Amino acid sequence: MLRDMFERQAALNKRIGYDTKALREDFDPLSAGKWLNDYLIAAGNELEELRDCTFWKHWCSEAKAGKRFAVHDLQNARVEVIDLLFFWISMAQCVGLNADDVYNLYLQKLDVNHKRQDGDYSMKTKDEADNRAISLDSTD
Repeated sequence: MLRDMFERQAALNKRIGYDTKALREDFDPLSAGKWLNDYLIAAGNELEELRDCTFWKHWCSEAKAGKRFAVHDLQNARVEVIDLLFFWISMAQCVGLNADDVYNLYLQKLDVNHKRQDGDYSMKTKDEADNRAISLDSTD
């Protein structure tokens, strides 16, 4: 299913002038960066729209009634999450990832996250060294 989603998103992106398949075949850091930032801006907006589906304002009457952060618009929250997925897939494509790459990197990062939870993970001593071994292949 993830492969199908990536294919469909690539087709949609191409319709708006962002040919992420061509970018993967002939990577251009400038185009990738411009497109990535466009998608980051869009995703940031979607995050705000998702937050607006909750009673996040500490001064609102719902927060004062003990309902701060309660989801009040579940239908729209679900749509906003899907909007984020559209932009997330597009961002992955902008950095040259396909569905198989995402799955591979996800499994590697999942292992790192479990190891962090098994250990004494601390933000104060975090150094990202465990992330350096995550790669698409041994030549990265």
